[in-house]
Amino acid sequence: MTTHQTSSLLLGLAAVVFLARVLGVVARRLNQPAVIGEVLAGIVLGPSLFHGALAGALFPAGIRPLLAALAAVGVAAFMFLVGLEWDAAVFRGGGGLAAGVSLGSVLVPFGLGVLLALYLMDDYGTGDRTAFMLFVGIAVSVTAFPVLARILTDRGMSRSPLGVVALACACVDDVLAWSLLAVVVAVSGSAGPGRWRILLAVPYLLGMLFVVRPLLRRLVGCRPALLLSPAVFAAVVVGLLLSAAATEWVGLHYIFGAFLFGVVLPRGGSERLRGEVRERLGHLSGTLLLPVFFLVAGLQVDLSQLDAGGLGALGLILLVAVGGKFTGVFAAARLSRMPLRQSAALATLMNIRGLTELIVLNVGLQRGFLGRDLYSLMVVMAVVTTAMAGPLLGWIIGRPPGPRPVPPRRGCGRRSRGRGRALGGKRGHPRRGPVRRIGRQETVGIWRAPVSGVRARPACGVVAGRWRSAPDLLRVGPPPS
Repeated sequence: MTTHQTSSLLLGLAAVVFLARVLGVVARRLNQPAVIGEVLAGIVLGPSLFHGALAGALFPAGIRPLLAALAAVGVAAFMFLVGLEWDAAVFRGGGGLAAGVSLGSVLVPFGLGVLLALYLMDDYGTGDRTAFMLFVGIAVSVTAFPVLARILTDRGMSRSPLGVVALACACVDDVLAWSLLAVVVAVSGSAGPGRWRILLAVPYLLGMLFVVRPLLRRLVGCRPALLLSPAVFAAVVVGLLLSAAATEWVGLHYIFGAFLFGVVLPRGGSERLRGEVRERLGHLSGTLLLPVFFLVAGLQVDLSQLDAGGLGALGLILLVAVGGKFTGVFAAARLSRMPLRQSAALATLMNIRGLTELIVLNVGLQRGFLGRDLYSLMVVMAVVTTAMAGPLLGWIIGRPPGPRPVPPRRGCGRRSRGRGRALGGKRGHPRRGPVRRIGRQETVGIWRAPVSGVRARPACGVVAGRWRSAPDLLRVGPPPS
């Protein structure tokens, strides 16, 4: 690298980190996920504004391959963290409802996306028609698990029955979407000179799940007080990069290897270690590497030439993406006897796409599944569907309420005001109220506030409604009489 390229690279990195942070803070002030502002920072620095003059001045062609390499490392680290957060216990906590809703969340938009691809084939199609149709179906079926989890946490709903079911559905949705994408990538790449390598994908998956995972579990079990020393952190990073490189070499994308390595890391007995890995790697990824990825993604987005035909295609993409996902989730939830308002809230949450959608679109652009024009429209769809989730959720179930004051203990044996009853019996003898079990947690139904998860007998004075059936646990409004 020359001195000019080095100074240009450092200046460009400073600009993108600063702008991503500023717009992320602005997005948070507007009650939006920070990822909205960070994505917009990448688009602002791209060719959509000033005919690419700003992008050409800050990011000359000589440093863009270096930016793409940093972005690839950031995406690999992010997918590793997503795999690290993925837990089958969350899916078990959602019960059979999560399985049905997840299938509806993927199959309905996927089918509509394939039909949309047939309609867009003449204007935006690529050489491989089958891969194009399948990829568009996958692109409109994705749900962003990390952004959804952050929204639920900000609203105090992550431990509520609605939040548990939404997280479980998002987990299954992600696994189905990534599996479909892996199949499309494998099939489309099987025609190259190294097509025999794709046959190694299944043995690699089995080896990671049934050989590497038990070995890591035994290693952690032998050292329960294992801390994140520099050597341990280096071993985690090396394993992440090797797994990503292996899946890239066999013909899959590197994101699958990074995600898989996060999944196989042991869960039990290593909570502190996982938390330290998540914190240390997350800070580096979120501060520097992911903003670079948003920049690289934004450099491929060009909305300056958008005409009436492009606006019509964008409207159709939004209609299929939002309508297909909402219809599939809402219908499956109602068939599972979920109340009307909570079904609509769940369908709204599952429409969040965020960073996960951008990663999928980036894979499609690299593999030639879609062109730059359709890529730009899909990025706009990802931003719109993520930005609309918060306001729609607030309109459906209301703003997140503040903490409810706990009444004094001496009123424990009397009936409470309103349409509920106290969970306490005689004085000094609290009795179990209408507690339902979701997964491994017990949950008490509380109206006018998100439902709180408790692990022990509820404290005296907590008011619970008279729920008549298990789906009633998902109510947020007043309980039925």
